[in-house]
Amino acid sequence: MLPIKHKAFAYITHAGRLLVFRHPFSPEAGIQVPAGTVEVNELPADAVMREAFEETGLSGLERVAFLGEHLRDRADVGLEEVHHRHFFHLRCTQSPLEQWRHLETDPSDGSLDPIVFEFFWAQLPDGVPDLICDHGKLLPRLLESLSIE
Repeated sequence: MLPIKHKAFAYITHAGRLLVFRHPFSPEAGIQVPAGTVEVNELPADAVMREAFEETGLSGLERVAFLGEHLRDRADVGLEEVHHRHFFHLRCTQSPLEQWRHLETDPSDGSLDPIVFEFFWAQLPDGVPDLICDHGKLLPRLLESLSIE
């Protein structure tokens, strides 16, 4: 049986847009949404808030909704593990920059070097670029929740 890692994914929205990022020095990492590992004894709802802040540097985030879960086997990227992903909708309540860079100083891969993330907003629903490794798996649920607001 493959080890399972719990992950918290943040679909952060502001003014009808979704926050996404790329790794400017590792383009092969693709375009992603903020996400990270749920720590031992941490609830996914708490992890998503912690990870969203650590990865983006944004304050003024509020949790809107839990969107669902997804199991993803990581064999396609050469890893013998399964991610149990917990997806949340977060709203940015402040006026953020249109794009910015932020250093992830606590990478989950154990690296001591900070990782540079380059953030930008993508217009929902049609302006969202292809997201790597099923990061967009629950975007339809996000769009459903936005239409209810």
